[in-house]
Amino acid sequence: MNFPADLKYTKEHEWIKLDGDVAIIGITDFAQKELGDIVFVDINSVGNEVAKDQIFGTVEAVKTVSDLFIPVSATVLEVNAALNNKPELVNSDPYGDGWIIKAKITNSSEFDSLLSVDEYKQLIGA
Repeated sequence: MNFPADLKYTKEHEWIKLDGDVAIIGITDFAQKELGDIVFVDINSVGNEVAKDQIFGTVEAVKTVSDLFIPVSATVLEVNAALNNKPELVNSDPYGDGWIIKAKITNSSEFDSLLSVDEYKQLIGA
């Protein structure tokens, strides 16, 4: 499994990458493997401020639906439009073309409480 060292991770298996005060957020390689084939991504929070650890959308796989939890308090700016026609990008490229949302961080101090790559690997036993 792939775990980029330049990202932060959550116990709920989301990853986050900062670009200034904008965060790019998706689910981890581990999460997409556990879910199986992703068939639909449903994000209905664009324009909303979402508090840390609150649900910002769902991903639907062949056998299950999983909630997506925002890693830090932020306003959802954009959903990855490519996922409308190709939700499987979450499976094939979870840290690249399969990103899920971009959001403007409203509390940057929360970023420091997220897991490092080593802490995340320990969490999942990798």
